Amino acid sequence: MSARPTPENRRSYRAFRSIPTRWADNDMYGHVNNVVYYGWFDTAVNALLIERGALDIHRGDTIGFVVETQCNYFAPLAFPQTVEAGVRVAHAGSSSVRYEIGLFAEGAETAAAQGHFVHVYVDRRTRRPVALPPALKAVVDELRVPESP
Repeated sequence: MSARPTPENRRSYRAFRSIPTRWADNDMYGHVNNVVYYGWFDTAVNALLIERGALDIHRGDTIGFVVETQCNYFAPLAFPQTVEAGVRVAHAGSSSVRYEIGLFAEGAETAAAQGHFVHVYVDRRTRRPVALPPALKAVVDELRVPESP
């Protein structure tokens, strides 16, 4: 069994997006429910790709399917905090990308949660894997960090 991950510092991430929490995000225990974190992962990565012109969710020929996801939780987040989502790319293949996301309380230096998901990029019509389009590859390269052994 591997050692439990430790929270990373915000310097480990290449790009950030602020995400306000909502009243409905809190659960009966007074903190954000665990499933909301995965929505933040999706929001941080896809908004970044859309804003940088690497993904056209309405008309693009290429779309991304999530095939793997995971999250570790270190500290609670709760409404009305603002979350700062850090994004980086840990690995990119010919048709897949592993995005890693750190979720930070606004201004915090260490992650309250961190995790990853893997997108496989496919042709919108056939749903078969395709090579990363040039605009997407360029953004992936900007977000890439050295791979761990």
